[in-house]
Amino acid sequence: MSIFINALKNILHRMLQLLWFGKKTITNSLNIYIKTSGGSTLCVDLDPSWDIKNLKEYVAPKLGLEPEQVKIIFAGKELGDRITIAECDLGEQSILHAVKVKTRSKLSKLSETVVEENEEQGSEPLCNTLKDVMFSNQDNIRNDILENNLNEYRKPKVHFFVYCPTCKALKSGKIRVRCNFCKSGAFTVHSDPQNWNDVLESKQITGLCENSPEFCADILNNREPTFAEFYFKCSEHTSLGEKDGAVPLYLIRPNLREIPCLACTDIRDPVFVFPCAEGHVTCLDCFRQYCSTKLMERQFWQHPEYGYTLACPAGCPDSFLKEVHHFRLLSETQYAQYQRFGTEEFVLRSGGVLCPQPGCGMGIIPDSYCTKITCINGCGYVFCRHCLQGYHIGECQNSDNEDSTNPESCSYNVDPEKAAEARWDEASKRAIKVLTKPCPKCRTPTERDGGCMHMICTRAGCEYHWCWVCQTQWTRECMGSHWFG
Repeated sequence: MSIFINALKNILHRMLQLLWFGKKTITNSLNIYIKTSGGSTLCVDLDPSWDIKNLKEYVAPKLGLEPEQVKIIFAGKELGDRITIAECDLGEQSILHAVKVKTRSKLSKLSETVVEENEEQGSEPLCNTLKDVMFSNQDNIRNDILENNLNEYRKPKVHFFVYCPTCKALKSGKIRVRCNFCKSGAFTVHSDPQNWNDVLESKQITGLCENSPEFCADILNNREPTFAEFYFKCSEHTSLGEKDGAVPLYLIRPNLREIPCLACTDIRDPVFVFPCAEGHVTCLDCFRQYCSTKLMERQFWQHPEYGYTLACPAGCPDSFLKEVHHFRLLSETQYAQYQRFGTEEFVLRSGGVLCPQPGCGMGIIPDSYCTKITCINGCGYVFCRHCLQGYHIGECQNSDNEDSTNPESCSYNVDPEKAAEARWDEASKRAIKVLTKPCPKCRTPTERDGGCMHMICTRAGCEYHWCWVCQTQWTRECMGSHWFG
C-alpha cells in the first residue's frame, strides 16, 4: 500500500513540475542545450529568471533521477541551486552539463547537513567569481594588495574582448572551461584563475573531469593531475557548440581605472594596454593610427618568436606584442598588407628573395649556391639572384647597353636617348629598372620617385645608406659625382 501511495505522489509531483514548467515558457525564454553524462543532449527553453533548482526539477525526470541527484556544471563550476539563469551570462544555444551526483559514503548527520548546505549555496558562475586583478600586467602580484588598492575601481564582472572568426571583428567575449585531456565541458576547476598567465598558459589550474574521471586517470596513468583548459567564445552571435571559439585579445581591456591615452590624452573605453612593465595605455583609435603609420613606413619588426609585430611606442624594453591577432583592429586592406609584408620579411630574413616581376612578388628560398632563380609557383620569371634582373651569363650590370641608331642611315634624325625611351613594349620594363632597385644590403625592392640619389632603406632593422646610381654604400665620391643625378 505504501509503495502505491509513494508512486502516486511521484506521479502527481512530476505532473505539477510539467505544468509549472509549461507556465514559465510563456514568458521570455532562452534556448539552451543540456548535455547529460549518458551522451544525450536536451534542447530546452528556459526563463532567465529561473534558478538552478528549477532546472534540476525539469531535467531530473528526463534522466530518470531525483532533482537532488543531479548537478549542473557550466564554465568550470557546479552551479548552486539559488543561482539564476540570468547570473550565468548564458547566450542563445549555450551548453550546460547535467551529471549524476556520485553515491556518497556513509556520513554522520552533521556532515550530511554541511554537504546539503554547501550544495544549496553552490558555486557562483565563473563570470561572477573572476576579479579585475586579471587585468594586471604583473602575473606574480599579490592579489590582496591589488584588491585593496583597486577597491574603488571594482566592478561586478570581468569583461573580455576577442577576435571572432565568424563575425570577423572585435567583439565582447566569454570565458569557458573544458578538460585539458578529453575536452569535455563537464569539468569543475579547483580554483579560479588569478591572472592572464593562468588562462593563456596550459596546465596552470587543476580540476575534476565529471564526464569520465576514471578514463582520464587511466590514460594519464596518474602521472599528473587533470588540468583545466580555458578558451573563449564570442558573446554576440548564437553559440555554434563547444567547438565554437575565438581568439582572446587580452591586451584590450575595459578602462576600469580611467587612464588617459598616451597619444591623445582622452579617456576612452576600452583601451589597449601594451605589455611593458609600465603598462602604457592608448585608446583603440590611436592604436590603429600607430599600426597604420608603422605599416606604411614598413617599420614592423620580424621577431624570431612572435612574428611580424610592434613594440610599445614609448620605447619600453621587452614590450613586443605576442598575439598578432591584435592587428585585426586594422582594416581588411591594411591587414592583408600586413600579412604580405610579414611574409616578405620572413622570406628575406631566411635568405630568400622576392620575385621582381611586377604583380608577382612570390617569395622564394633557393639553395645558398644558386644564382639562377625561377619563380616556379608564381609567374615563371627567371632572374638573377644578385641584381634581380633577367637571368644572364657573366657579371651583373646596372644598366643595359643598347644599340644606337646611326644618324647617317636615314635623313630623319633620331636622338638615341629619346628613342630608347619611346619604345612601347619596353616602356614598362624600363620604368621598373629606373624606379625600382634592390637595397644592396637586404635586397628589399626600393622605388625612387624623385629627389637625390642618396637612398636609405626603410625596412626595419636595415636602414642602409646607399647610392641609387652605384647601388653600393653611399660615399663622398657619390655625393660629389651624382648626388642630384
